Amino acid sequence: MKLKQILIPTKVASRGMTVREVFVECGRVHIPALPFCTRSGRIAGRVTLKNILKLSCLPDYIIESARFLGEEMSCMDDVEAKAKQLLCTPVDPYMQEPALSLPSNAPVIKALAMMEQNDTSYLFVVDDGQYQGAVTIQCLARMFTRLDQC
Repeated sequence: MKLKQILIPTKVASRGMTVREVFVECGRVHIPALPFCTRSGRIAGRVTLKNILKLSCLPDYIIESARFLGEEMSCMDDVEAKAKQLLCTPVDPYMQEPALSLPSNAPVIKALAMMEQNDTSYLFVVDDGQYQGAVTIQCLARMFTRLDQC
């Protein structure tokens, strides 16, 4: 089976797009990241839900002491106000290096192997420099469930 048979078409992130727009699109298609594309459609990087939330909501000292945190965290009382502010900010500062990519005619098992080798749960599908969609570990599992049962 080829990636083109299971890829998830998504919108892309671009300069000036808000964090809210990225969150909405990732939630709509159940993926953890979007490619960040230039006006010409070339992938310049990626934006991930994890990176946005980490950089905007988690001070280093909270991460370092995560195992010891109690149920009450008065230092984070303003999370809702912070979140409202975050949603309206441009996504540009959260761009990271581009994610793994494969062409749409690549075999599904290659995608699975590359995800495992790179410790990721998704990759982008790109043909001739143009983004086609994403493949996640969840859509691979969904594909397997469609096979005949034992």
